[in-house]
Amino acid sequence: MFALREVLMRKAGRTPRRALRGSATGPGRASARTASAGLLAAALLITATTTAPPSYAGSPPSRSPSAGYRSPSTGPNQVYRYGYSLGFHPFTSPHDVREQLTGNFWLFPVRGDCPAVIHPADECELLGGNPVRVEAIGYDSLQIATLPGHDLGDGMHIRFTFARALALHCLVVSAWQDRPTPCSERTLCSAASRTGAWVLWRVLAETLSISAYVA
Repeated sequence: MFALREVLMRKAGRTPRRALRGSATGPGRASARTASAGLLAAALLITATTTAPPSYAGSPPSRSPSAGYRSPSTGPNQVYRYGYSLGFHPFTSPHDVREQLTGNFWLFPVRGDCPAVIHPADECELLGGNPVRVEAIGYDSLQIATLPGHDLGDGMHIRFTFARALALHCLVVSAWQDRPTPCSERTLCSAASRTGAWVLWRVLAETLSISAYVA
């Protein structure tokens, strides 16, 4: 009886339920598992590439306080911290950009009478007769400090750090001071100083975004 039923179903163009069940439990589930695995792998890849922070390889160089190096302050003595994009440079490292700046210091918008190639412990005057000292030059960073006679007062440290993430370069400028200065204690002067610094370092960033192509 069962064999007769199968023959009649085939003639009517129908497939026995057992055959349908067999075909559904094989390739169907395998393809579903493959699709799920592909989606999971894609999600993990996207997460890894979009959430990875920029590589700040230039952590503060290990120098003793007697050498004049100061680490960036995140406390009340921090004056500002600005970030700027330098554009897409897939074949240039942060070290290349830093090396280009310190080896061609005329790229600095207020170079003044500072030499074209600067080194740690160099002292010179920026534009307007503002004396500074080169405190440290790291793998991907440059740090200077203001000296007595500077318009902003002495004891201000400014660090320029270069970083890259997915071939996109950026410049982070951090400034902090050893102690309050006459300018920082006046609200108007302090605000004008921070605004002027933002504009000035933006000019530097725009300059480096072009020069980085040949770094």
